[in-house]
Amino acid sequence: MANTTSPALLLEDYSIEMTGKDIPGLQEAAPFLPPGTRVNVTFLGNENLELRLAAAKAVRDGGFVPVPHISARRIADQAMLEEFLAALQGQGTVDSVFTVGGDPHTPEGPYADSLQIIQTGLLQKYGVTEVNISGYPEGHPDIAEDVLWAALTDKAAALTQQGLSGSIITQFSFDEDPVLAWIEKVRARGIDLPVRIGVPGPAGIKRLVTFASRFGVASSAGIAKKYGFSITNLLGTAGPDRFITNLAAKYDETLHGELHLHFYTFGGLKATSEWIRDFSEKQRLGRR
Repeated sequence: MANTTSPALLLEDYSIEMTGKDIPGLQEAAPFLPPGTRVNVTFLGNENLELRLAAAKAVRDGGFVPVPHISARRIADQAMLEEFLAALQGQGTVDSVFTVGGDPHTPEGPYADSLQIIQTGLLQKYGVTEVNISGYPEGHPDIAEDVLWAALTDKAAALTQQGLSGSIITQFSFDEDPVLAWIEKVRARGIDLPVRIGVPGPAGIKRLVTFASRFGVASSAGIAKKYGFSITNLLGTAGPDRFITNLAAKYDETLHGELHLHFYTFGGLKATSEWIRDFSEKQRLGRR
């Protein structure tokens, strides 16, 4: 039987995402973010080392916890990886990272996936103590399901073998049921890492539908059903209040283990962080 976790409790210790170019957005969002919030800094192909480092430093200087991404297939060689890690270490933003295979179909260097990054031993050499890895509750449009499960199992085992802590950060979803079912399968495989469930932050409905189609996580009709808007009218914005409320209602710690939320900021950092603050406050007031 599921417990009575409230949405407000599920929102504690959430994480949020930004790009290297979004330092102004972070500064706007800062008043709404709890001190110590984990802020992931993406590793995009159109951003360079300086942008990524500046963003990670801005996160730290704002009183938050930077989690820089490392995109394996975008790393040209070992020297590039070491340069990035050394620079992060030099500015005190290397403790926690997120490793992911990345978008390019063909690797730009020797690393085909994030497991190979973990297995280099270079992360520990430069002071990394926590490595976050990716999970795909609704699959990946370009990767077979058995390959995804093997990768997740191998990465979790590699972290244990190397004495690294970590968590699983999932792709965003609009439907709590496949997410929770997937987490139960993760636990059944003996993987007990905390899971940070990907949540699409508030954004324009058209934008949400576009991202869902791009990443293969939901149909337009599926999003409309879960979010309660008409598929014939995609004007306006939508937030994840139903998703989070339903997730909290069905969360059973004995089945699902430790869960947190990770917000993808499709509508912007400020809009997302302000929405989280307001939604959390409404939930707390409703419980009094």
